[in-house]
This record gives sequence, structure tokens and C-alpha cells, in this order.
Amino acid sequence: MTLSRSWVESANSASADFPLNNLPCGVFAPGDDDPRCGVAIGDFIVDVRALAEAGLIHVADEPVFEVPFWNEFMELGPDVWSLFRERLTELLHEDAAERELVEPHLYPAGEAELFMPFIVSGYTDFYAGRHHATNVGTMFRGAENALPPNWLHIPIGYNGRASSVVVSGTEVRRPHGQLKGPNDAAPRFAPCERFDFELEMGAVVGMPSEGMVSVAQADEMIFGYVLLNDWSARDIQAWEYQPLGPFQAKATATTISPWIVMRAALEPFRTSTPPREKELLPYLVEPGPMLYDIGLEIELEPEGSAATVISRTNYSEMYYSAAQQLCHHTTSGCPMDAGDLLGSGTISGAVKESRGSMLELSWGGKEPLTLDSGESRSFLQDGDTVRFRGHAQGDGYRIGFGPCEGKVLPARAL
Repeated sequence: MTLSRSWVESANSASADFPLNNLPCGVFAPGDDDPRCGVAIGDFIVDVRALAEAGLIHVADEPVFEVPFWNEFMELGPDVWSLFRERLTELLHEDAAERELVEPHLYPAGEAELFMPFIVSGYTDFYAGRHHATNVGTMFRGAENALPPNWLHIPIGYNGRASSVVVSGTEVRRPHGQLKGPNDAAPRFAPCERFDFELEMGAVVGMPSEGMVSVAQADEMIFGYVLLNDWSARDIQAWEYQPLGPFQAKATATTISPWIVMRAALEPFRTSTPPREKELLPYLVEPGPMLYDIGLEIELEPEGSAATVISRTNYSEMYYSAAQQLCHHTTSGCPMDAGDLLGSGTISGAVKESRGSMLELSWGGKEPLTLDSGESRSFLQDGDTVRFRGHAQGDGYRIGFGPCEGKVLPARAL
């Protein structure tokens, strides 16, 4: 697919994150006005609520854009999502007949405040990157026992805290918790000393379910994707996670990018999951390519210093797709809701420069990173800003997600 040209000139640049081919969904406030649904186009945001009020867009008899979140629109289903994209593309195309009616509802993105794009109904985080799972398992159990016996058969995950999910730009405070070193007789309560990030993609579920769904049905249920940082307190996790897995170590915050890139925008970038070492049970077998070729990078910026890109990888490294994860999530009869968020699991590549967490990049703190500023890091320090970027590269255009970033604040004094 090639670039679709818009009358919004900034959308026609090959380096623009938000060309006409993209049209991601977010929530913004223009100036001092109230938040409302909007769609990014080039360096601007088009006010979808205003378009609906002006009769330029009609998706339902109910006023689904009167609220500052996309959940009510998502619940209308894939057919409406498709019609919405078609109509918005028509209004913003370089040959649009109604350009003059749309122009008053365009706002500079740089002057707008961005908010959570949807209400998170539930949050599940998976452990579905083989390189990450192998690296972590090797550190803690040795190379011969790196992957748990079930890992090649089942998408492993845990239920997280929907209340912990925040939008990019939200500062993240270092957590307290129980810490116990290998030589300590007892745990102590103190601020986390091994605070970390995890580079992930988040799948936003747009349709509810009742009973089990197939992988193909699960794919249709996904409204779109965001970048996701699953902040992790490694020392808290090391003490608490056995036998039931992550709890407080993963409850500090989960940061997502402010724009939901709709699944339709990613269709040209579909790719297959890796070859299987073990044959999957039939219900998990994919009917076609379910992953996406999305390049990802991690930037670490110490307070007062220049930023350093410390890792580059790709979403195509995942062993299980979001559709497989969603399908498996429903096998117990667990109902899914519009607004459920599925974290992919940490996305790491095969080489050190493509690892998706500080735990891996510093190999548990044994191999500190040297930043461009000359500073070193084993884990995150107070004042550090972590920034994720991602885009899928097309023919003369790209599909971007906007930044997913957060700054680490010191732990609160108790």
C-alpha cells in the first residue's frame, strides 16, 4: 500500500507518524476546553465530536462521541469501525469536497493536552516473547531450564490492575515494597532498588465476548494497538512472585501511548508468528498471519542529560499473537469487555541491542549500560525518563503510535 494523500500537508511527509493511512484514535483537550474524542492527522487533531455534531460523521443513533473515551464507539463493532475510517478518509483526502466544513475542527497537536483514550475495563499482561522468557529464565534457572515446561504450549499471563494504567507523560513514582536479598535473614520494607521498564505492545479489545472465541474471532474483536510500558520492580518481584506470580511488583504503573492505532491501519504489515518447536493445540492454531511488522525503540534520558537509544527491536519477535492470547483468555468462559487491555509481554530480539528491559540489557545488573552522556545504568534511577517509539514502515509512509514515556520520581517519604 502507498501513501494516501491528505489536504493536511503535514500528513503527507514520509516521516509523519499520522498520515491519512493511519487515523489513530485519542482523547484531547484543545486549549482550555474540555476533553473529547479526536483523530490524529499529520501535526493536527481533528475534533470527532464536532464532526458528529455538525452531521459530517454519523455512526449510530446514540451520541457515542459525547463522552471523552472511545469505549462506546468500540462497542458498535468492526463494521462501524470500517465505515468510520472510510468516512474520515473521505473527509481528509486531498480531493475532499467538504474540506471547508472540516477545517474549523482541526487543532494543532502541539497545543493540545492528551488523555487516556479509553476506559480500561481490565488489564492482562502476558509473557509471550521467547527471547525475553529465555533470557530471564537463564538468569534465574540456568540455560537448561530457561523456559517453563508449559511455555511452548500456552500463552502465559496474569491479571493486572486496570487502575494502574496511565497515559504517556504521566510521571511514575518509585514504589515501596518488601525486599529480601539472597543473604538476608528476613525481608525489609524499603523503596525499590531495581526499578525497570518492559517494552510491550497493548491490544485494545473493542468487543465483548460470552464464552470461548476462536483465534479468528479474537482478531476481529481487537479494535487497535498501543505501545505499552509495564513498569516492574524487580527486587520486589523476586521476593513475592513464588508461587503465584507477579503482584505488587507490577502494580505501580502501566504506561500506554495516547493514540490507539486501529487494526485496519496495520493490515498491510501483517506477518506470521515464528515457527513452532512444539505443535500447538488446535484451538490456538492461527488461520493466517496475526502479528505485525512494527519497529520499536527504547530511549533513556537521565535528568539533565541527552537521551540515548538503548534498544531496537520489532513486534514480530513475539511467539504468541494478541489474537491467540485473547482466544486463550476466553477458554475458561471468562467474559471479555470493550476496553480490556492485553499486554503482549516484553518484546526482545535475539541480540543484546534488541532486549526489551533493563533486567536483560544489564543482565541482572552484572553488565551496566554506558549511556551517551557517559553515565552508567543497571536499573532506572530517579529522574530518568523512559521513552518508547514505534512505527510500521510502508511505501513512502509510516504508521506511528506517538510516544509512550514516563519519568521516574523518587519514592515518597514515609
